[in-house]
Order: sequence, then C-alpha cells, then structure tokens
Amino acid sequence: MTEMPQSGDKAPDFTLPFGPGETVSLSSLRGRPVVLAFYPADFSPVCSDQMALYQAVKSEFDRYDAQLFGISVDGVWCHRAFADSRNLRFPLLSDFEPKGEVSRAYGSYDAELGESLRNLFVIDASGTVFWSFASPNGVNPGADGILSALEAMSGGDAS
Repeated sequence: MTEMPQSGDKAPDFTLPFGPGETVSLSSLRGRPVVLAFYPADFSPVCSDQMALYQAVKSEFDRYDAQLFGISVDGVWCHRAFADSRNLRFPLLSDFEPKGEVSRAYGSYDAELGESLRNLFVIDASGTVFWSFASPNGVNPGADGILSALEAMSGGDAS
C-alpha cells in the first residue's frame, strides 16, 4: 500500500465525481485550504456520525475558507442518498471507478475490505499536505485536529 502523504508532501492531484456529470479536481482549488475526509462507507454508523459532525461544524471550516470533501468508494447515487438523508451540504466525492484509486494514492485504501480508510488531510493553498491523521477505522476522529491544523496554517487568526 502507498504511504500516507505527510506534512510537506505534495498532495496527489485527482479528479472525482460528486454528482451525475459533475466533477472536481484538487488542482482547481489552489489558493484555498482543502480538507479531505476519507471514510469507509455511506450509511455506516461511525461514518454517519463523522459526516454529521462535519456538517454541524462546517461554519468553522468556512471561517478558514476551507473546502471540505468526504471521500469514499461509494457511487455518486449512494452519496446523493446519504447526503440527503443526513442533510449534508458539502460534496461527497466518489472514488468508485477505478475503485479506490485516489484512496490508494493517499495511502487510505483497505484492499482486503475494498473500502477507504478513515484518514484525514488538510491541504494548504499551494497543494501541499499541511496535516494528516490516520484514525482507527471504528473511531470517529472528530473535527478538533482539522480545526487545529486550519488554525495553525492560518497563522492563528481565523477572523
């Protein structure tokens, strides 16, 4: 398995769908921070809680102009149903085909289970990994680490 990119590493670029006929590329977001939250599966209990927490604190991410993405190997229609059922208003990216390609590039794929690992990345405005965290799969990593990284990256002033 590919190693997780660490602080100071160039973040692997990607283009992934977030809806039918809609894609986003990491490189198109240069100039602002990006948060990547890899997670195993839509509708699983821990993933549901994790994504709901991110929605609840999304205004805190917005203070840093950070673009948040959830990423799993589920398809765009599954993501749509999951987002609608949990009232998620941030993009869920589908790493479905080729399955787990982006997750693999980020050292965040479990080939045995065929799903993404629960890993987090904060990428700076230049496309460099500022912070990363590998969470145990059954544990919601929360948002504190992400928010601390965004705060540190901004020089400590989020106003």
